[in-house]
Amino acid sequence: MTDWYAYQREAERQGFSAVCGIDEAGRGPLAGPVYAAAVILPHGCMISGLDDSKKLSEKKREELFDVIIESALGYGISWATEQEIDQVNILQATFLAMRRAVEAMSAPADYALVDGNCMPPLPVPGETVVKGDGRCLCIAAASVLAKVSRDRVMREMDKKYPEYGFAQHKGYGTKAHYAAIREYGVLPVHRRSFLKNFDKKHL
Repeated sequence: MTDWYAYQREAERQGFSAVCGIDEAGRGPLAGPVYAAAVILPHGCMISGLDDSKKLSEKKREELFDVIIESALGYGISWATEQEIDQVNILQATFLAMRRAVEAMSAPADYALVDGNCMPPLPVPGETVVKGDGRCLCIAAASVLAKVSRDRVMREMDKKYPEYGFAQHKGYGTKAHYAAIREYGVLPVHRRSFLKNFDKKHL
């Protein structure tokens, strides 16, 4: 059984009192921003059904979004734009979104548990946790806030560009998405750096 608070407890033993989990959503898509969220949960708080956002249905993530915000001692949600992704690359843009999420928190954190194996430059100390969204509840909570926030943006994008199907694929490189690009062209919301090898003959 997963000990969802093991990393948080260890950070608290080192003297930290406001440990946030950080995760991102949308590193892989061809279009749209990359999102990140940071969440501080009360020690021992258990939220029924909360897990790595990738294991949850869209409906379940939407249900958990408000529960997480109501339960959190502090949270922040932010993003980096498609233009920023093209300017600095997706990893650096993800780090930028994570830093902005920490800076946007409704209550400040003093330590960060970051999903993955690359530590972003943050205004607080922290550590990475590989597959943290399945090991730390605060990271799982952050994964849901980031994913739901980004999906909502992509649904709004779908209303603006209905022929591209953003509500279905959320900007990922599906056959339908590539077919839409081939037929209708590249949009301002597409990540040009992700399409540099775009070749209509191979679509």
